[in-house]
Amino acid sequence: METYSLPSTEISLDDSWDVIVLGGGPAGCASAAAAGIEGARTLLIEATGSLGGMGTSALVPAWTPFSDKQKIIYCGLAEKVFNECKAGMPHVKKTDLDWVPIDPERLKRVYDKLVTDAGVRVLFNTHLAKVDAKDGEVHVITVVNKSGLTAYKAKVFVDCTGDADLSAWAGAEFHQGNEKGEKLMPATHCFVLTNVDEYAYLNGPQLHGSNPNSPIHAVVASGKYPEIPDVHLCSNIIGPGTVGFNAGHIWKVDNTKPETVSAALIEGRKMADAFQRSLAEYHPKAFGNAFLVQTGSLLGIRETRRIVGDYILTLEDFLKRRTFDDEICRNSYFIDVHWAKEEIAKDIDSMNKWEKTTFHYQPGESHGIPYRCLTPKKLKNVLVAGRSISCEQLVQGSVRVMPVCLAMGHAAGTAAALAAQLPDANVHKISVPDLRQKLLKAGAYLP
Repeated sequence: METYSLPSTEISLDDSWDVIVLGGGPAGCASAAAAGIEGARTLLIEATGSLGGMGTSALVPAWTPFSDKQKIIYCGLAEKVFNECKAGMPHVKKTDLDWVPIDPERLKRVYDKLVTDAGVRVLFNTHLAKVDAKDGEVHVITVVNKSGLTAYKAKVFVDCTGDADLSAWAGAEFHQGNEKGEKLMPATHCFVLTNVDEYAYLNGPQLHGSNPNSPIHAVVASGKYPEIPDVHLCSNIIGPGTVGFNAGHIWKVDNTKPETVSAALIEGRKMADAFQRSLAEYHPKAFGNAFLVQTGSLLGIRETRRIVGDYILTLEDFLKRRTFDDEICRNSYFIDVHWAKEEIAKDIDSMNKWEKTTFHYQPGESHGIPYRCLTPKKLKNVLVAGRSISCEQLVQGSVRVMPVCLAMGHAAGTAAALAAQLPDANVHKISVPDLRQKLLKAGAYLP
C-alpha cells in the first residue's frame, strides 16, 4: 500500500480536563460517572450516538448474572444501573438478579442520566484519530467529528474503547487472540423480533441450543437456512410481544479492522432475516406473525486486544478463586469462550461438550480482579477498563461481560480522579487502600 503524508496544520486544543474517558459502553459510563462524582472535570467521548455499547447499540438482550447465585456482587454504580434499567420493565421482578432482560432504549436513558448527573460532558459521534505520547505519557489525543479535527489534553485518560485503541496507539504492549495472535472469538449480530405470541413463546419449547427440543436443531439440520451456521440461540422478552436475540456466530471478525466488521454486519443482517423466517416455519405458534424490527447498529464483539498490565489475570487465578490485596471488584461469571469455526456446535451433543468446558462456580464463589490489571505497563497516565484488561485469553471469556465491566469502570474512574490529583498524574502511584475505601463507601462488593 502506498503512503501519504498529512500536511502540517494547526487545530484547536482543549486542555481543560482532568480526566478524559474514551468509549461510552458500560465500563466507560461507569468510569466517567465515578470520576465526575469525585470532582474531576470529566469528558466522555463516544463514537456512536448513544451510550451503553453492547447493551444498547448492539442489542444484547440480557444481562449476564449480577449474583454469585447467593447475592448480588456487582455493586456500587453497577447495581445502580441494573436497578434503574429493571425499574422500567414491568415484567421483570425487583428480586431478579440473573439473566435479566434489557430494554435497550430505557438503558440508553439510564446511562445518559448516570453521567450527566455526575457533571460529565458527553461528546457523541466522535472518533479517536491520533494519540500523541512520549516517554510513556499521553500528552494529547486528536478526535474527529463534524467539526473536523480537535485536540484534547487531560491529566489522565481512561481507555474504555473495548479494543484498547488509545493504549495500543500510545505504545502499550498488548495481546490479541491466542499466543499466535489468532483465533479471536466469533462475533454475533443481535436482533429483535416483534409481534411475537408471548404465551406460545413462554409455554412452547425453550429456544436455547442446550435444549434438545429447541426448534433451532431442526432449523440447522434441515439445511434450508444456510445463513444460520450453528445452534447458538439465546433470547429474552424485552417488551410486550417483543423478543431480543443473541443468536448465531460470525467468524474472522476483528473489530480493529473495519473491513471485516463491515462484511460481518452485512452477513449478520442476512442471518437475522433467516432466523425470522426459520422460526416462523419451525415455531409458528410463537413466531408465525413475527416481524424483524431491528438489528444492532453495532456488532456484538467479544474479543480483540488485551493490554499487558502490571499483572496478568490467569486461568489459575480464576480456578483458585483468588483474592488480591489490590482487588477492585469480584467476578463470578463462567469461562464463556465461544467456539472456533472448526469447533462449531451444530447439535445437542456438541452443545453439551462445550458446556463442560465453561468452569461454572458453585454458589457464593467468585474471584478478585486486581487494580494492576487496569494499569498498562508502559503508560503512566492511562487506565484501561472493560474487555481489554490485562488477562489471559481464556479468562477474558469471563471478565468481558457487562456487569463486571461496570464494576471495573467504577474503579477505573475513581482511580483516574485520584491520579489526577498527583503532581505527575501517575496511575501506578495512587494509594490503592484509598481507592478501595472509596469503592467500599460507594457500595462496592470487596469482601
